[in-house]
Amino acid sequence: LSLSRLWRRAVIRMNGEKFRRFVKAPPRNYSVVIMFTALQPQRQCGVCKQADEEYQILANSWRYSTAFTNKVFFATVDFDEGSDVFQMLNMNSAPSFIHFPAKGKPKKSDSYELQVRGFAAEQLARWVGDRTDVQIRVIRPPNYAGPLMLGFLLAVIGGLAYLRRNNLEFLYNKNVWAFSALCFCLIMTSGQMWNHIRGPPYAHKNPTTGQVSYIHGSSQAQFVAETHIVLFFNSAVTMGMVLLHEAATSDMDIGKRKIMCVAGIGLVMLFFSWLLSIFRAKYHGYPYSFLLS
Repeated sequence: LSLSRLWRRAVIRMNGEKFRRFVKAPPRNYSVVIMFTALQPQRQCGVCKQADEEYQILANSWRYSTAFTNKVFFATVDFDEGSDVFQMLNMNSAPSFIHFPAKGKPKKSDSYELQVRGFAAEQLARWVGDRTDVQIRVIRPPNYAGPLMLGFLLAVIGGLAYLRRNNLEFLYNKNVWAFSALCFCLIMTSGQMWNHIRGPPYAHKNPTTGQVSYIHGSSQAQFVAETHIVLFFNSAVTMGMVLLHEAATSDMDIGKRKIMCVAGIGLVMLFFSWLLSIFRAKYHGYPYSFLLS
């Protein structure tokens, strides 16, 4: 199979033989960006599927661009189709992205920092631009899910307001606004905005060992699952503080207030300890802990 036929595809699927022929064998007058992945169902790599979708968007944006040239090609190597390539490059994780320049061997900067930058097509395009000077304008297929959900939410809110048009006192309820503000703060402090900007993977699964990591080991990056965990822990600590406040200020009988006090202390101590444990796991050498080491 000649390269002239292969380049017609947005993403070229490579095995060991094609990799050695079109990537390793010099000379070349083109660069190749390869995603090393594990898409077979038995690998159960959900992150690989998400990354592949973004990679396909990037490759199609380049392949069908008016600026398309033969300077850069995009390819994939699946673990089950090219395990020898993984062994050749001493790779033990997927997905991974490597740029193979036209001249010379890949440098450290030719390996994409997936855990730091995420696998969003826009982030990959910036990295490709840095490595090849080829600027790719990412074009995404239309996605109407967001506008439809927003329209549905506004319609529900408008309908409820219309049904209760003669009694809108709930709009002046301090508890409703306090709860809404608290939810917003918890969402923002858990890192959801970082997820939206960087597009990190939900978790990381080692294709060799099958071990799944939900907490990123670096302080410079995070997984989506990690933000959900932090959101839950922060919510539990907040609930504990609310229970303590109610136990101290409510007019309930002393027995119920004691129960609320004990529950509040338990929530704060347990989940704050877990939060510190996560912090220690990401900031190695952090000397403090609480309850849990």
